[in-house]
Amino acid sequence: MTDTAALLTALAQDPEASFVLIARDGAQSVELLTGATTDIDLLADIPLTVDGVPREVFAMVPYRQVRERGFDAADDGTPLRCLLVDEHRHLPLSDVLSALPTESVPLRDSGFDISDDAYAEIVTRVIADEIGRGEGANFVIRRDYTAAVDADERLTALTWFRALLAHERGAYWTFAVITPSHIAVGASPEAHVVARDGIVTMNPISGTFRHPAGGATKDTLVDFLSSTKETEELFMVVDEELKMMSAVCSDGGRITGPHLKQMSRLTHTEYMLRGRSRLDPRDILRETMFAPTVTGSPMQNACAVIGRHETTPRGYYSGVAALFTPNADGGHDLDAPILIRTVYLEDGRLRVPVGATLVRHSDPYGEVSETHGKAAGVLGAIGAIAREVIPAVDADPDKPSADADLAADDEVTALLASRNSRLAEFWLNPQEDGTTGPFAGRTALVVDAEDRFTTMLAHQLRHLGLDARIVQWHEVSDEDIDAAELLVAGPGPGDPRESGNPRIARMRAVVARRLESARPLLAVCLSHQILADRLGIGLAPLTTPHQGLQKVVPVFGEDASIGFYNTFTARVAPGQTRIGEAEVSADPTTGDVYALRGDGFASVQGHLESILSRDGIRTLERLIAHALAG
Repeated sequence: MTDTAALLTALAQDPEASFVLIARDGAQSVELLTGATTDIDLLADIPLTVDGVPREVFAMVPYRQVRERGFDAADDGTPLRCLLVDEHRHLPLSDVLSALPTESVPLRDSGFDISDDAYAEIVTRVIADEIGRGEGANFVIRRDYTAAVDADERLTALTWFRALLAHERGAYWTFAVITPSHIAVGASPEAHVVARDGIVTMNPISGTFRHPAGGATKDTLVDFLSSTKETEELFMVVDEELKMMSAVCSDGGRITGPHLKQMSRLTHTEYMLRGRSRLDPRDILRETMFAPTVTGSPMQNACAVIGRHETTPRGYYSGVAALFTPNADGGHDLDAPILIRTVYLEDGRLRVPVGATLVRHSDPYGEVSETHGKAAGVLGAIGAIAREVIPAVDADPDKPSADADLAADDEVTALLASRNSRLAEFWLNPQEDGTTGPFAGRTALVVDAEDRFTTMLAHQLRHLGLDARIVQWHEVSDEDIDAAELLVAGPGPGDPRESGNPRIARMRAVVARRLESARPLLAVCLSHQILADRLGIGLAPLTTPHQGLQKVVPVFGEDASIGFYNTFTARVAPGQTRIGEAEVSADPTTGDVYALRGDGFASVQGHLESILSRDGIRTLERLIAHALAG
C-alpha cells in the first residue's frame, strides 16, 4: 500500500477524523487538509489567528449565514463549520486516483422532493407574483434530488470524489469535505470570491447549455449563445455581483470576458470582475454573500422570495467553501467557490440541491428540465447513475468527434465578443474614484431602498467627484434629508403605489420632504415613480416587466442607451412634455415616462449605473448638473 493509500484509508476508517480534499482547476495534485473542527456563529469569529499567530482555516459557510447582512433566511441549524488546518499536504493526483475506491454505490428510493408539476407551479407563481409585481429581476428556486445510501458514508464520499476527479472537467474546485455528521462532495464551476494580494475577483457564471448526446457541437453551441434569455440572465447576474464589488472595492470593479466555462456535460458563459480592496477577507466574504446565480436579484428581496417559495431550508446550498490562507503580508488570502454541483450525505441520505434561474420569460417546464439536467450532471459525474460514455481517466467524455476547440472557433468567439458591444464602457475600463470630476468638492447622500444598485451608483457619483455616502431607508433621518447637498433617492423592489408598505411609505416621505425643500434631488427607478406620483402623474404596471431590458430612450434632447429593471411605470398622455412646472421625457407612443426634471430635481426610470447603460455615466452627469443648478 502506498503512503497516500495508507493515509487516506486511515482517515476514512476514523469516524472522528475531519479532513478536506481539494483539486483545483488544472492542478496535478490533490490538497489534503487535516485538523480539528469547530462550529462558530459569525464570520467575524473565524479564528484566523491563534495566540497572535496566523492560522490557515477552511470554512463551510451555510446559506443561513446571509442573515449577517440583515437578509431573510430560515435558521435550520446548519453549522458554520471551520477546520483549523494543522497540516496541508499536496498528494500526486495519480496516487490519489489509485488509492481511492472505484466500486459504484447503489442508490434506492430516489427522486425529487418536489414533483415536476409542483415545481412548475412554483415557477409560475414566482413569475406572476414576484417578477410580475416588481419584486425583482430574477430568482433562483431550488428543489432537491434525494436517495437512500446503504454503504459506509466516508467510503462513499471518497468513491464519489474519485469519480469526479476521473470524469469531470472544468471545475474550479473538486472537493470532498468529511467531518462528523456533515459530508459534502462536489465539483464547483464557480469561484464566487477570491481575495489575493489586495485584488478581489468574482466570477459570475450563468446560462446552462446541456451537451447533447455525443457531445457539444458548434451548431448547438451557437444556438445556445444566440439565446436572448441566456444572454440577459448573464447580464443580470453581472450587475448583481458588481453591486457587491462596488461595496468592497475602492475602484468599483472592472469586467473582463465573456468566456466559455466548459465542463464535461455542461457549458456556461462567464465574466470576471476584478477590483482592489484592503478589507479583512472575512468582511469581503460577508459583503458578497451570496452569488446571485443561486439566489437572484436584488439580493435582499431574493432572500425573501426564496423564503416564501422554497419548501425546506437550504443547508449549505448556495453558500461557499472558503479557504483562508496566511500570506506574506501578515494577512490572509481568500479562495471561496460557491457550493453548487455538490452532493450532501447525512444519516444515510444523499441530497443534491439544484435550482433554476427564473426570469420574466421563463417557461415553467423548461425550468423543470433544467433542474433535471443539473441533477443528472452531478449524479452522472459521481457515477450514481449511468454515464453516456465511460471514459478512461484522461479522456473527455463529451468531446466532439471533430476534436475541435469550440471556444476558439471564430463564430463562437465573435458571438461572445458581440455581447460587450451592448455594455457600458465605464465598467469595461479601469476607473478610480474621481478627485477632479465635474462635481469635485460636493457631497451626496444616497438613500438605499433595498436594492444594492446604490453601491454602483455611489461609485459613479464618486467618479464624478462627489463625496457619496449610502444610508438605508429605515435609518435616514429627517435631519439627514434636510442637510444633504445632493440627495439621491435610490431604487428598490415593489409596487410604488403600496403606501401601506413601511419601506414605500418612508421613501414617499423622503422624496416629498426633499421636493418641498427645493434642495437638489435625484430620484432613481422606484423613487422616480414615487416622484412622478407626487407630481400628479399616474402609475401603472407594464404589460411585460422590463427586468434586465436595454432600451434607447429620449432623455431631454438626447437619445440614451439605458438598462431598465422596472415592472411599473409613470405614464402621461402621448406627446405630453410638461406637467406643472416639470419637464417630462417620455415615450412618444406609450407615454411611459423615462425622466423628469424641474427646479432643483431630476429623475430617471432606468438604472444609469447598470452595465446595460452604455450612456449611463453621461446621462447621470447631465441629470445631476441640472439638479444642482436648480
